[in-house]
Amino acid sequence: MTTSTRGAAKTPAVLVLEDGRIFRGRAYGAVGETFGEAVFSTGMTGYQETLTDPSYHRQVVVMTAPHVGNTGVNDEDPESGRIWVSGYVVRDPARVSSNWRARRSLDEELERQGVVGISGIDTRALTRHLRERGAMRVGIFSGDAWTGIRDEALLAKVQQQPQMKGANLSAEVATKETYVVPAIGTRKFTVAAVDLGIKGMTPHRMAERGIEVHVLPATATAEDIYAVNPDGVFFSNGPGDPATADGPVAVMRAVLERKTPLFGICFGNQILGRALGFGTYKLKYGHRGINQPVQDRTTGKVEVTAHNHGFAVDAPLDKVSDTPYGRAEVSHVCLNDQVVEGLRLLDQPAFSVQYHPEAAAGPHDAAYLFDRFVSLMEAERA
Repeated sequence: MTTSTRGAAKTPAVLVLEDGRIFRGRAYGAVGETFGEAVFSTGMTGYQETLTDPSYHRQVVVMTAPHVGNTGVNDEDPESGRIWVSGYVVRDPARVSSNWRARRSLDEELERQGVVGISGIDTRALTRHLRERGAMRVGIFSGDAWTGIRDEALLAKVQQQPQMKGANLSAEVATKETYVVPAIGTRKFTVAAVDLGIKGMTPHRMAERGIEVHVLPATATAEDIYAVNPDGVFFSNGPGDPATADGPVAVMRAVLERKTPLFGICFGNQILGRALGFGTYKLKYGHRGINQPVQDRTTGKVEVTAHNHGFAVDAPLDKVSDTPYGRAEVSHVCLNDQVVEGLRLLDQPAFSVQYHPEAAAGPHDAAYLFDRFVSLMEAERA
C-alpha cells in the first residue's frame, strides 16, 4: 500500500475488481493505492470495531449500509491497536461527526492510519456483484496511483495480488509477546488464550467472569500453554485460510489429548474442525456483519450473531461423527445457508463457535457461551 494525504475528499478514485468491473468515486481516507480481497459487511453500526478487527487483515471491506461515519471515532471502542482492513468502501460518508465520545472523524482516522478508501460509489450494486460472483481481489486507486494510468494496467496490478485461499496470516496479526489480562474481582480460573488475531473484547469477557487470561502468540507450543498451568485453553479468531494452520492444529490436538477444557471462536472453530479430522472450505462470499441468524441445536434457541468469516468447517449436520477424541457433533448452524457455526465434543470438555460471542459492538445474544466455558472448567475442577 502506498499513501499520501492531499485533499482526499475531492480527489477522484477508482475501484477495480479482478474480473474487470470498475466503480468510480472519490477518495475516502488516505490517497494512494491498496489491494486486498473485496468482502462486504452488513452491519449498520460498529464500524470502528470492524475496522480494528484483526480478522479483516488483507481485506477491503464494503459497507452495505449507505451512511457511514456519523458517530466519528473514539479512543474506547477499538478492538486492537490499529486498523487492520486494507481498504474501506462506503457510499455516503458522514460530513459531520455527532457523538459525545467522538475525538475525530472516520475520514481523519483512516487518513491518519494510511488506509486508502473510496466513497460515492453504488455499494448496493457492488455487494450484489460480490454475492453473484463471490469475494475476489480488488484494488483502490487515487491520486498519483491513478493519474495517467489506463484501466487495463490497474486491472493487471489487481490480478497480480495473492489470493486469500492459501494465505497464512495469523502470525502477522498476533501478539509477539505473552501478556496477561487480569481477572475482574476474584480470580477463579486461569486460561491460556492462543492469539490468532484476538479482539480486545474477548479476554475482557472472560475477565468479567473471574478468569485471568494469558494471551500467547500464534506460534505458542503445547509446552508454552501448560507453562501457565491453565484451567482451560482458548483459541481465538483470526485471518487467513485454516488449511494453512498446521501449527495451531497440532497444538490443539495436544490440548485435546490432555482433555483440558477447550473453547474456540471463529478461526478457533476451524482449527477444532481440522483437529477432529474435518475439512475446511472457502465460502463464496462469506458471513460478515452483526445480524446473522444462528440456531443453537442444543437448546433450539435462535440467536442474532456477529460474524466475520470467509471459510467454514465441512462437517456433517445430520449425524454424530466419530473422531480420534471421541464423538463430535455440529452444535450451531447458520439459518441463512446451513453453514456449520459450531462444534462440540460429547466425550470431553471441548466446543467452538464460528461467530463472535464477545460481539463488540453487538449483539449480545451469544454471551452465554463464555458461561458455558466457565461451566466446563468448574466441572473439570470438581
